[in-house]
Amino acid sequence: MSTSTVTAASAAPKKGGGRRKLTLPVVLLIIAGGLALISLVRLISGAEDITSVGQVAGALELAVPIGLAGLGGLWAERAGVINIGLEGMMVLGTWFGAWAGFQWGPWVGVLFGILGGALGGLLHAIVTVTFGVNHIVSGVAINILAVGVTRYLSNFTFANEPGGSSKQSPRIDSITEITVPGLADFLTDLQQKHWFLISDIAGVLGGLVTGLSLLTIVALLLIPGTWWVLWRTSFGLRLRSCGENPIAAETLGVNVYKYKYIAVTVSGGLAGLGGAFLAIVATGIYQENQTGGRGYIGLAAMIFGNWMPGGMAMGAGLFGFTDSLKLRGGAENVHAMLLLLAILLVLVVGWQLYKRKYVSAVISAAVSALLFTWYALTDQVPSQFVDAAPYVTTLLVLALSAQRLRMPKANGMTYRRGQGT
Repeated sequence: MSTSTVTAASAAPKKGGGRRKLTLPVVLLIIAGGLALISLVRLISGAEDITSVGQVAGALELAVPIGLAGLGGLWAERAGVINIGLEGMMVLGTWFGAWAGFQWGPWVGVLFGILGGALGGLLHAIVTVTFGVNHIVSGVAINILAVGVTRYLSNFTFANEPGGSSKQSPRIDSITEITVPGLADFLTDLQQKHWFLISDIAGVLGGLVTGLSLLTIVALLLIPGTWWVLWRTSFGLRLRSCGENPIAAETLGVNVYKYKYIAVTVSGGLAGLGGAFLAIVATGIYQENQTGGRGYIGLAAMIFGNWMPGGMAMGAGLFGFTDSLKLRGGAENVHAMLLLLAILLVLVVGWQLYKRKYVSAVISAAVSALLFTWYALTDQVPSQFVDAAPYVTTLLVLALSAQRLRMPKANGMTYRRGQGT
């Protein structure tokens, strides 16, 4: 294949223009503005824990498996294969990671977790790429199959081990955690002063240098690693061409089947790594139904991020942060988020008025007023709403971001070798 030909074609101007890409200074400015807004909400509501070191560390731990599942979905869908089976591949990762982890150590468990998820990805590739089965049907079948297979295997593996049962594994040794001495204590002390913005920045940075698992560092490095492979190498260019126009890629000499197989298998491996993280790092034990829908939330994070690693990471971080709110402070923290959401909707109203979208502005203003009223008239939210907060956030984010999304053009389409001839 002529890489220069595809590069030139990709670099050609697109009709109708396009959205301007976010530069690093703009992204940093958005992050700083978001932190300032959260700090303001913290001061008004008195929910001092929403940016604490423990809160951020907990959010990071909850975000990692979601982010790994999202990365897995990104690899598959950039090659044109929809991967609804991420949840099942995570389930396989939890079981195989725990099974190997309690026998031979946590890092062997991580490796087996990746292999377990990759097997699920390979099965999905065989069914969809080779046999042309509908991608959604195949993914749902893998989710069901993974639950049944792991339940069956647990009956004659974990059930016969001390501390295990048919629904959980024995305890797994933990992976080394890193805390930067001196810096972690300084940032914790600074965060506990509860100063505007400064303490919030200290809390975020402190959460990134306190009790950080080595596997968390590996997972974080996979985000820029994925970006570099898919957007800065000829391999990535060929893989992405399979998701945009596989017929054109074939005419340029790309083995479309090969790249789809690689992408979907890697996708399963990343989801399996997310499952292994849950079993080995997050809990130290395998439990049935441990994934709790994180594969689906990872898929939502990928869509929120517009099929880009950076955006996906921001989505995973948002969902992880929302999920951690119910673990620390619970109802008080989620109650403070009502105020944050109301203020954000006021900003949305201003933007919609600027764009002359008056109907949308009126709807957003009405919802914002309801949220302000709810916040003012209550001291906390019902426990049921606290439990549902991560899933409500998922739906809201997808609804608000739907208009700006652009998935790969050939995503989910059945491809047959020789179509272009």
